[in-house]
Amino acid sequence: MKPTNILDPNYFHKVVDCQWACPAHTPVPEYIRLIAQRRYTEAYMLNWDSNVFPGILGRTCDRPCEPACRRVRTEEKPVAICRLKRVAADHKGDIQHYLPQVPEKKNGKRVALLGAGPASLAVARDLLPMGYEVHIFDREKAGGGMMRSQIPAFRLPQTVLNEEVDLVLDMGVDVHFEYEIDSMRDMLDKEFDAYFVGTGAPRGRNLEIPGREESGKHISIGIDWLSSVAFEHIDKIAGKVIVLGGGNTAMDCCRTSRRLGAESVHVVVRSGFDVMKASDWEKEDAMAEGIPIINNRPPLEFVHDNGKLKGILFQCVEQVEDENGRLKSVPTGEPDVFMEADHVLMAIGQENYCPWIERDLGIEFDRWDCPILNTETLQSTRDNVFFGGDSAFGPENIIQASAHAHQAAISIDLFCSGKDLLKDRPAYGLRLRSSKMGMHEWAYDSEYDGSVRHLVPHVDPSITLKDIKVEVELGFDEKLGLKEAQRCLNCDVQTVFTEQLCIECDACVDICPMDCITFTPNAEEEVLRTTLMASADNVEQDLYVSAPLATERVMVKDEDVCLHCGLCAERCPTNAWDMQTSIINIPSLAEPSLPRARGVQIMPGKNDSTPRTAKL
Repeated sequence: MKPTNILDPNYFHKVVDCQWACPAHTPVPEYIRLIAQRRYTEAYMLNWDSNVFPGILGRTCDRPCEPACRRVRTEEKPVAICRLKRVAADHKGDIQHYLPQVPEKKNGKRVALLGAGPASLAVARDLLPMGYEVHIFDREKAGGGMMRSQIPAFRLPQTVLNEEVDLVLDMGVDVHFEYEIDSMRDMLDKEFDAYFVGTGAPRGRNLEIPGREESGKHISIGIDWLSSVAFEHIDKIAGKVIVLGGGNTAMDCCRTSRRLGAESVHVVVRSGFDVMKASDWEKEDAMAEGIPIINNRPPLEFVHDNGKLKGILFQCVEQVEDENGRLKSVPTGEPDVFMEADHVLMAIGQENYCPWIERDLGIEFDRWDCPILNTETLQSTRDNVFFGGDSAFGPENIIQASAHAHQAAISIDLFCSGKDLLKDRPAYGLRLRSSKMGMHEWAYDSEYDGSVRHLVPHVDPSITLKDIKVEVELGFDEKLGLKEAQRCLNCDVQTVFTEQLCIECDACVDICPMDCITFTPNAEEEVLRTTLMASADNVEQDLYVSAPLATERVMVKDEDVCLHCGLCAERCPTNAWDMQTSIINIPSLAEPSLPRARGVQIMPGKNDSTPRTAKL
């Protein structure tokens, strides 16, 4: 194998599994260390720079970072990254002096943001400090989009939602609420310099089976029903309720029904339990409230009596792997099952729905009614129109919307400046800073903490099930938050190896608790992975390979199982190993709200892989 190019920002970025998995690339270990130091305000702002909605996401994020957490590979349970984000939000101080300054004198460019959901709000946050005149248009009377209309108050209190939405709007957005957008042509006639479409995926999927039309008044689309509850058009539901669907919206529907007075609530899913789209914690919360989840029951018919819904007839199936290893539903041969219902909530998916965008404006759509976009710039086939969030590629989540927004804001700024959206795009960067403070002392807590994941306390169900506005989770208090923060393995503190200093004494090999360091003759990657001290089976994570040493051996380190404990650097008699904090600079228009750790800028040498350093 060739020597590893640690000058590539993506190399160490990928080692920080949680940050790599996060669509917005939030610097997770860095903000968790700040929490561990009780520097909650700075931890909050580090999040705000990256994902814009720390308090909201600390309660509702889909948490792609947690399955990626290194703790999953060492102890099965990840660090509670999402709920630690909430700790920063709950315990922060005054943030006003950290917020970016918005110039009174504008730059002469006007940008229209269609929809006031998370993507549009994040674009506004990035553009306003650059001097843009930003207008938001939305049909509702308040901002937030799906965060307001589809996430129940018992998961996301309005006080938290309003605080973080208003934080952006108060930066100087020109708001046009209760503005029905029914024609893109009309919007284009307003002659803004650029347009961002962030109207979400507003149409819930229907289920066309016998009895649907006749029973229509007893059947609701899940996201529409949740929206009516959020805006207090609906405050009760009676009788037996069946929720169709296995995603997070279905979990919100069933738990909301429970609070609005349903006699009984059942969730019925066509697939198996393990392949449901709902997050594991969403399913656990629903079942903890006494809501049964019935799997492998595709609906066949809405049974009614002259339009009065009686229930649903379900087929019995099982999940069987086909010849390609994919699961498919196969009838079991059991009799069909009838379940009584007075009301049905359908939460079987969402889809893009843009009938208000005329098809003769130069904005092209694919066969799924999604706009045709450049996936990096998010520019549509009409050069001054950009998309993001669910409007871009279909239903995703809030953290993906934030990620789209940062890229779209960069594109809008480049477009309005007359620059090339790809060639002039800012690049990813990397800084490294030594964490060494003494012979055996590091600037981070390197000791391995083997404690199990701490559970988030909940309010007693006897209280929460009676009031839809009572938040179920209490969140971590400071004591629990500090304990959970200690579980972080500090994966952004990297083991950096200097070949010229190594005397091949193998002291690092002896002391490594995970057997992830090996000195061996070089070979192809497939061979090396099987001949190390411990086989490196996870090909998704790279091997760190040195240049040839004096004995012609190479140092090979399996990044996958390293605990970042620093024992190799402590034991090394020549300082060939060092623990260096990697700071990944993610391209963004917004200036950081607080100075990041200063360090050494890594730049490639002209003719070799030797790093050149420049003081910052």
